[in-house]
Amino acid sequence: MRVQDLMTGEVLTVGRDAALKEAARRMIEAGVSGLVVTDASGNIEGVITEADFVKAESGRRAAKRARLLRWFSHEEDPLSAERRVEDVMTADVITLGPQADHAEAARVMRKSDIKRIPIVDDDGRLIGIVSRSDILRAFVRPDADIIAEIKNQLMAHVLWIDPKRVKVGSADGNVTISGRLETKSDAVLLAEMIGRLDGVVSIRSDLTWDVDNTKMEMVPPPPGPGARQNR
Repeated sequence: MRVQDLMTGEVLTVGRDAALKEAARRMIEAGVSGLVVTDASGNIEGVITEADFVKAESGRRAAKRARLLRWFSHEEDPLSAERRVEDVMTADVITLGPQADHAEAARVMRKSDIKRIPIVDDDGRLIGIVSRSDILRAFVRPDADIIAEIKNQLMAHVLWIDPKRVKVGSADGNVTISGRLETKSDAVLLAEMIGRLDGVVSIRSDLTWDVDNTKMEMVPPPPGPGARQNR
């Protein structure tokens, strides 16, 4: 499954010059744990997450202690401007294109220990975002959806097999198929392709067939009238 089928198209963003308080307010109101930082053209400049806020808060407390020490030593404490998103955001952002496979997105998240990946077009502009929960949906599918895809898409439109010839069942992604097909190669191919579908955990095939075409030998045609004969 492509990430464009799983991603959220309406992405909550923030500018790099926005105040941290504004970014925090947006995250709380939307119930999200991170924002994508973009410029006016929609190009990604970074991300800011709850972890960034935690690091910013720990740094602020350390700065307060430093100011207190300077006050005791009669050093001047310069005024500092309100902190901005650009001060704490992560600028090195991992992105994917909309045609990336969900399994690839899952590998990237696991390897980089991140919870979300911005999706960008060919020009690098933000078009969506995919999260861990979105990826999980690709692996956990209702059994009814799996059966429908097998019958209505895989069999009817890909393999040209009459869906009425095969009984399909699924329990928690464990698929069973039974029935009778014309050839063994059709039965083998159907089982193999079902096993590759999103949400399928296992496949058990009890299919039978009329002809075992996997054992048929290719017999060369007889030589023509002008063919050279070996003597």
